[in-house]
Amino acid sequence: MQAAGNGTDLVVACTQEQRLFGELLEQAGSSAPIKFVNIRETGGWSRDAAKASPKIAALLAAAHLPEPDPVATVTYKSAGRALVFGALDVAERAAELLGDALDVTLFTQGPGDAGAAQERRYPVLGGQLQQLTGWLGAFELTWQATNPIDLDLCTRCNACLAVCPEDAIGLDYQINLNACKGHRACVKVCQAAGAIDFNRTAQTQTEAFDLVLDLRATPAFSQHAKPQGYLHWDGNDLKTLLAWRELVGEFEKPKFFAYKQKLCAHSRNEKVGCHACIDVCSASAISSDVKRQQIKVNPNLCVGCGTCSTVCPTGAMTFAYPRAADQGVRLKTLLATYQRSGGKEAALLLHSQGRGAALLGDLGRAAQLEKRQKEGTHGVPARVLPLSLWHTSSTGLELWLTAVAYGAANVWVLLTDEEAPQYATALAEQMAVAQAILHGLGYVGEHFKLLQVRDARDLAALDAALLAAPAQAPARHASFAVQADKRATLELALDHLITHAPRTGVETIALPAAGSPLGALAINKDACTLCLSCVNACPASALADNPAAPQLRFIEKNCVQCGLCVTTCPEKALKLVPQLNLLPQRKEAVLLNQMQPYACVRCGKPFGTLKGIEAMLGKLAGHSMFQGGAMERLKMCGDCRVIDIYSADNELKITDIKS
Repeated sequence: MQAAGNGTDLVVACTQEQRLFGELLEQAGSSAPIKFVNIRETGGWSRDAAKASPKIAALLAAAHLPEPDPVATVTYKSAGRALVFGALDVAERAAELLGDALDVTLFTQGPGDAGAAQERRYPVLGGQLQQLTGWLGAFELTWQATNPIDLDLCTRCNACLAVCPEDAIGLDYQINLNACKGHRACVKVCQAAGAIDFNRTAQTQTEAFDLVLDLRATPAFSQHAKPQGYLHWDGNDLKTLLAWRELVGEFEKPKFFAYKQKLCAHSRNEKVGCHACIDVCSASAISSDVKRQQIKVNPNLCVGCGTCSTVCPTGAMTFAYPRAADQGVRLKTLLATYQRSGGKEAALLLHSQGRGAALLGDLGRAAQLEKRQKEGTHGVPARVLPLSLWHTSSTGLELWLTAVAYGAANVWVLLTDEEAPQYATALAEQMAVAQAILHGLGYVGEHFKLLQVRDARDLAALDAALLAAPAQAPARHASFAVQADKRATLELALDHLITHAPRTGVETIALPAAGSPLGALAINKDACTLCLSCVNACPASALADNPAAPQLRFIEKNCVQCGLCVTTCPEKALKLVPQLNLLPQRKEAVLLNQMQPYACVRCGKPFGTLKGIEAMLGKLAGHSMFQGGAMERLKMCGDCRVIDIYSADNELKITDIKS
């Protein structure tokens, strides 16, 4: 505690007594930060415990790193206005658990088994649900009041139920219009309250809420990551319900992403190219804005998984908590310390701070309990370096390849049922691309692997996976720093891996089409007219023209395989070729196509391509507006067309039109 009292960061290599150390620090009157790192379950409790010193040194070194710089925040304000969806009997019972802390309104979904209580303690809405949108502090409910019974006026006297001959009125105090035969006895008996009116016009109503508790079988939101403030509750997990009811007040969370529109390959000229971030987002926080040539991210819906930055080929979307550079420092510190301490063939294990960390703890404890048995759990091996992430899908192939360049033999990502299914698909695609690169360069073994574990029952499978043989890393470890720019980091990693590749003489490596941010373009020269619309569409400056001649040039290093050029090309002359070109020309502008220029028939100045002008003339030859002199003007440059129009005697000019 003395170090902490002097204002120095204190690192405690034990998580079991975290609460005790926190209390002692508070008693000492120190405000210095204290960090905890688990070296027992992840290192000491293992069959490899005697070899775990390099790993322990690495974990301690990483724990000593300063906290990342703060990022922008997103604010939520909740006054505790809660909406509960469900059958009235169940909804009212749930409301009893909430009413002391929240302002509860119920939206009836029928009476349920028992029906509503006789005493109406909470406002009840009824009708046809049309839409529920929003997030914590800003939910908006839209519904249509279609039932003759106004639940605000109803006193629950049950007189209408008693006189209805069809039993069309339930204990939710709503009329089943399919069963009602129109006797209207209920209207007569309810004259004093005036709650029943069959002539009432159906009205669309909107109301705002801060929180939503959904007790229905089918949730209101279909996405994997539900909005903050929304809870789909099965009635069993009281801990989750109690945590949800505490969401009253003002809250902040990091703004997890940073977006640079100028790098985005989503849209050009209202043509859609890359939409990887939209497809992978489990919170429905990302949408398309084609007219503005960009995507839109709702920071209130974003849950910070970072998968959008992982699948983004250009780096337009980056993960800001922590930033890429901070993550790179952690990687380099962990691996460099491990290697300096005598460790070899490091396997980097990326896991979540929550369930992933808990599973590794369970694995270590299982190994400790079974240490006297010849067969049993091995625990976390000495060469496996656990690295906790805010979310396991927030890193992709540029950081994984960087880790291999730093000397990691393996990079494994531990997934649990916390992650959305599309995350596993996206990570598998990224791993396939990264593995294809390393195998193409001659690095032997399986470097990347997804370890999908649901709970402690799968620990045996996890234990077996962690004992996998190490793959081949480069003989010389890299020292470059991870850059803020995703493509810059990827290029640095590729340069190092190519320079120290075991296999030489390879010119290109074919890559999987799905998820590849690298590749070339194939062009059908017979179809291409060199209109250069692809150049205007390219967001990455991979395509360029030549101001001095009709040429199309291509820089493969810049290509992100977004497909905008393919979508834009009117002749469908382009095709993506996912590959890694190992030749120096990859970084240079190479000639894709060139054509003979077309000379103006009047002045001789070149103003287009021979093929392009001939194609235009062929398409317009039969058009009534391009007959005679008009067709001839298509063969002229812009200046000569104007001169020809004003010098022609048979042309009707606007100044000649008389009113």
